[in-house]
Amino acid sequence: MGLLTVVTVRDDDDLVLRETAEPVSRVDDRVRRLMDDMVDTMRDAPGVGLAAPQVAESVRVIVVETPLDYDDPDAGTRLHQLANPEVVWRSDDIVEDQEACLSIPDLYGDVPRDTAVRVRALDREGHTVEIDAEGFEARVLLHEIDHLDGVLFTDRVTGLDKLYTFREDGNGQTVRVAYSVPSI
Repeated sequence: MGLLTVVTVRDDDDLVLRETAEPVSRVDDRVRRLMDDMVDTMRDAPGVGLAAPQVAESVRVIVVETPLDYDDPDAGTRLHQLANPEVVWRSDDIVEDQEACLSIPDLYGDVPRDTAVRVRALDREGHTVEIDAEGFEARVLLHEIDHLDGVLFTDRVTGLDKLYTFREDGNGQTVRVAYSVPSI
């Protein structure tokens, strides 16, 4: 196991973030090693999800680790290590909520996403699995699957007014600051 370098939109090799990743033909030791290294990298970052293109591997592999109970940090987490994930069902309900991305440091956005999904994929043993997810877990799965198609969360916001950063004000309080497009 090891830590991989996360590609950011500021890097020279950031084009991998905009490519459509190649399907995994079979889950073998190489893919399992990639999954394990991605989990280590995600946890170290720290993050809750990571897609292979974010570590310069243009293959359809994601890892997602979300709390079992978002309100109880001691409840543990659920880890998914998936190859070739695809959304096979989406709820009719969409909610806009905050997202961030390890590949877009220091930027946040309010992104509309389905509140529940069913994802079909291959697990780390190569078996087909279906995952029913809702709320935060569904949001993270959708975010990571988007990466496999070269889509970033900034592509999903409904306007630039939905992008923002955070900074500390003069009183030591963290405040939300509207994103402004850098001048050329």
